[in-house]
Amino acid sequence: MIKRLSTGLILCLFIFSAKAQENCSSYYPMVQGASYSYNLYSKKNKLEGTTSYIVSDVKNDRGNTYASMKMKYEDAKGKNTFESDYNITCTGDGIKIDYKSLFPSQMQKQYEEMGLEMEITGTDLEIPNNLSVGKELSDANVDVSMDMSGMSMKIEVNTTDRKVVGKESVTTPAGTFDCYIISANTSSKVMMTKQQIKDKLWLSEGVGMVKQETYNNNGKLMSSMVLTSHSK
Repeated sequence: MIKRLSTGLILCLFIFSAKAQENCSSYYPMVQGASYSYNLYSKKNKLEGTTSYIVSDVKNDRGNTYASMKMKYEDAKGKNTFESDYNITCTGDGIKIDYKSLFPSQMQKQYEEMGLEMEITGTDLEIPNNLSVGKELSDANVDVSMDMSGMSMKIEVNTTDRKVVGKESVTTPAGTFDCYIISANTSSKVMMTKQQIKDKLWLSEGVGMVKQETYNNNGKLMSSMVLTSHSK
């Protein structure tokens, strides 16, 4: 369970680097009803599950745009599903993902029902509009402290060294897209268990995240994700 919690947090930190309205964010969907679907694969390219996202609500206030996102994951057998909600703010220069939204809301609810006290702190994940090769992006982190009947557990996830490292064309079941490539390092700590990974994301303007690959500390592929369909 602890390993799945850590993996879920890391995934959530990266999953949404996508597209929006032209007058707000170039790489995040802020149009109500916009939807995206992805296939998740193991290191041996075996289908492990699917993830779908939909923009459920969009509001404008004082020059900012606020979007609510719904995510649903299910494994390759259509089981072990979970859902979560995310909050995104677009200021015109790009988007910020609320760090409190990065911990799956379904898990939060389950733990609260178990009587577990939870505190989430961190910094918002930012995706600027003006991407270019060589551009460095800000770090992000999420810390989750949980306590129940005097027993404590802490989850720490830090994302660093985010940088636009290249540009290339990528083909997936959803089509062929011109993409920026963003790399980042993520370190996670769950109690005494530590893990370091490296992610590469392919982002296409007007579409969003097209592909993602995750590598272990030795540079070996651990998993991948590809866009299978999208609509606006």
